[in-house]
Amino acid sequence: MATTIRRAVIPAAGLGSRLLPLTKAIPKEMLPVGDRPVIEHTVRELVASGITDITIVVSGGKNLIQDHFRPNPGLVAQLRADGKTDYADAVEEVAELARRGHITYLDQHGPYGNGTPVLNAARNVDEPMLVLWPDDVFVAEVPRAQQLIRAFEATHCPVLALMPVDRSDSRRYGVPVVKEDLDDGLLRITGLVEKPEPEAAPSTYAAIGGYVITPGIVDELREQTRRWSEHRTGEIYLTDAINAYASRHAVYGQVIQGRWYDTGNPADYLIAQVAHALAHPDYGPALRRLVHEVDQPTTST
Repeated sequence: MATTIRRAVIPAAGLGSRLLPLTKAIPKEMLPVGDRPVIEHTVRELVASGITDITIVVSGGKNLIQDHFRPNPGLVAQLRADGKTDYADAVEEVAELARRGHITYLDQHGPYGNGTPVLNAARNVDEPMLVLWPDDVFVAEVPRAQQLIRAFEATHCPVLALMPVDRSDSRRYGVPVVKEDLDDGLLRITGLVEKPEPEAAPSTYAAIGGYVITPGIVDELREQTRRWSEHRTGEIYLTDAINAYASRHAVYGQVIQGRWYDTGNPADYLIAQVAHALAHPDYGPALRRLVHEVDQPTTST
């Protein structure tokens, strides 16, 4: 499909500290949700949305990500020789996915903070691009990335992915300041408040890790990095760049239609696993039977 946005960045250099010790040797992006590592869900979403240039920003110890998407003709040949055609096809499909998304890898360099990998990938790029975190899984009829692209095509401005949340949960998220509701889930926003107390939350929406950024946002990241190089304090955050940009320019939020699963902490990772299994035509019935059996009270004789 043709799209006005063809590039995307997946920051994958984090330590996964909230999932230790599980992530001591395995990158959090490679933990499975269903029969695929979580980062593959993100790549599939991008390719399905017409993205043809994906940069995955990595750090040391993330070679498993490259290995997963790299072609392995020897393995495919062995599987076919053993008559395991379905497995061979599945391995080839992942490599084809990487080819269609033209995945490239970039080592992260610069200050701490989630704005640094975005700036690393955006150097010498003068066009809008998507930023998606690799520990989010969305289940939606229309992929989240497509919904963000459509909002950008309607506004030609930066766009943040939003979801409704209970006000009591506001301290877990960046909460947008909403200036205007333009219908169909499109909101004009003037900034984000990071993890406000419920009584101070400016809205009942949360920014949940999907962005269309423009060259103006990248310029703000460059300015943050310049100031950091002078004082060597703090971190570089994408939300700070968006706030600075929004103080002078239009920024929008798009309320995403679909279900969001955050796999970045143990409880939500387990929820994502169970939800994916319940939706699977083969695994779902067995899992429901198990839950039913566990929930039944034990009767004594």
